[in-house]
Amino acid sequence: MGITDLIASFLQQSLEEAENGVLEVQRNDLAQRFNCVPSQINYVMSTRFSPERGYIVESRRGGNGYIRITRVRVDRQTLMMHVINSLGAQVDLPSARAILSNLVQSGALAEEIGQALLAALGDKALGAVPRESRNQVRADIMKQVLILQV
Repeated sequence: MGITDLIASFLQQSLEEAENGVLEVQRNDLAQRFNCVPSQINYVMSTRFSPERGYIVESRRGGNGYIRITRVRVDRQTLMMHVINSLGAQVDLPSARAILSNLVQSGALAEEIGQALLAALGDKALGAVPRESRNQVRADIMKQVLILQV
């Protein structure tokens, strides 16, 4: 298990034990605990505790800086609309894969639909589309299919 996984597991467990679903931690304390640089903590926050995964992360830098993680429980439709609205004009394949994985894991999207959509968004399926346009086409397809799922 890598350092990123260890940090994420620790934070997830701490969040589950938190009374009100809110965890507040010091970035420097976490970095010392896991013997890593604070930017590694930032990486974990941005990749593992994103709004698409159902979290709100607030942070304040400085001597008394903190990171506050709040687990947000939203209904399926709200989550789907958030994802659709947060998709930009382009989405690369790794991002599309992560978003679909998160939607499937949260139960907002059936696994079969997630797999079919991922296949439709892949470079093999978009082979006739020029490389420089694939991310735009990928985003358009993803939005349209997710809209149908709402």
